[in-house]
Amino acid sequence: MAARQDSDNLAWDRSDELWEAAMKAARLPSTCRKIEAFAEKMFGKKVTLIPPLIIGGFNVLYPIQVEGLSTQGLVRIPCPSQPLFPEEKTLTEAATTAYISIDANIGPYMIIQDQGSRRGMGQPLESPRENPNDTPLHSLYVKMARCVLELAQPTFPRIGALAETDPGSYDVAGRPITLNMSNMAQISNIPTSIFPTEGTTYQTADQWFTSLAEMQLATLIFQHNDMISSEDDCRNKYVARQLFRRLAKQGRLSSFGFAEDDWSAQSTTQSVPTTLKAPDGSGNFRIWSDDFRPSNVMVDDNDQILGVIDWEFAYAGPTQFVLDSPWWLLLDVPEMWDNGIDDWASQYEIRLKTWISAMEEVEQSMGTEVILLSAYMRESWESGRFWLNYAARKSWAFDTIYWKYLDKRFFGERTEGSTAEGLWRSRVHLLSKEEQAAMEPLVQTKVEESKQRILIGWEDAEARRRLSSFLFE
Repeated sequence: MAARQDSDNLAWDRSDELWEAAMKAARLPSTCRKIEAFAEKMFGKKVTLIPPLIIGGFNVLYPIQVEGLSTQGLVRIPCPSQPLFPEEKTLTEAATTAYISIDANIGPYMIIQDQGSRRGMGQPLESPRENPNDTPLHSLYVKMARCVLELAQPTFPRIGALAETDPGSYDVAGRPITLNMSNMAQISNIPTSIFPTEGTTYQTADQWFTSLAEMQLATLIFQHNDMISSEDDCRNKYVARQLFRRLAKQGRLSSFGFAEDDWSAQSTTQSVPTTLKAPDGSGNFRIWSDDFRPSNVMVDDNDQILGVIDWEFAYAGPTQFVLDSPWWLLLDVPEMWDNGIDDWASQYEIRLKTWISAMEEVEQSMGTEVILLSAYMRESWESGRFWLNYAARKSWAFDTIYWKYLDKRFFGERTEGSTAEGLWRSRVHLLSKEEQAAMEPLVQTKVEESKQRILIGWEDAEARRRLSSFLFE
């Protein structure tokens, strides 16, 4: 099983075509004049656009010079046709970065001062990649750890996106918009009607884990092309997703790998002792950003941090996410690692020692009032909790991670003779009768879908009914 499963290549081709059209529209003289006029209205002064434009994955930045100001600014708008829910995304990002700039002093937003740097922390972190124990790496990690620890301090009463409810006042009032949701819609043609509805927030971590699990199931159901390689591959994916969702609904995913974990096979054998308590599952959530990574941490020529950008996929999320070590320590994601996911894990474990040392140094310097992440991060990796949270957020890495790093930890050893293609056979008996009965019709549907490469447009109500038919509620 490949570490990264395929998205819908037909949908990806369409996305590329839309991207090319969007970039042409972004560079049109008429568009540039609109940007200048908008900025002039905001500043009440003459504004001149200073090319070239800065093109990101989801946003376009227009450098501007405002008459009478000594520094340049940047007008940042969503790329046409690219982001999911662009207006909602922009309002949420503005609220999040405004809140962070007040509380943690690390985030610029929307119409922002040009810091004069196009250099992210990813560039200096490339240099010590071959020697993970050297002093420069530790020093850079200390700077990143300080950002991570500062972000982890504020708490929120619900899971969801931040909104500015009154001038200068922020609250959790919107649905989380995740990077995975964006990818589901953009490169797998998943109907957006199956996502949490606008304004939805979550009272508990278990509710959000359940929602994430249902989106994993939706990817299997609605991705028309390139989703399965065989009938057994489809069964593997179906069984894994139904079991993952059941554990979420039972409130077990939120306790896995903590001292309260009394249900997993790993906990009963005590093969990995866990001593740290699970975070409060309700009323105690923390900022999480799917796109927080070194390349979005802007630095100067001396590697001093200037600010953190790109907060569109940030929301108040489960504290469990924050207690994991960062996925970006190797700069590349595990499912895309050239030498395979097992080698990624081996290399990551080496790098993790340096990261935890840096985090401990920062924790000591910030005093006793901060949440201490280093011990939780170490235990998260040892227990496999790191993989659980990563899989919950990654539809196309989910299957390999589930069967390689989670299934045995959850349910124990599989029956002898289980092949990679037939992993489902050792777990299908754990499904309910209704879930088992729904499997073969889905398998046949996916096989038939694979014979015709088209993109399907689902009516909202029809898509919701289709997903609901696999939830058995």
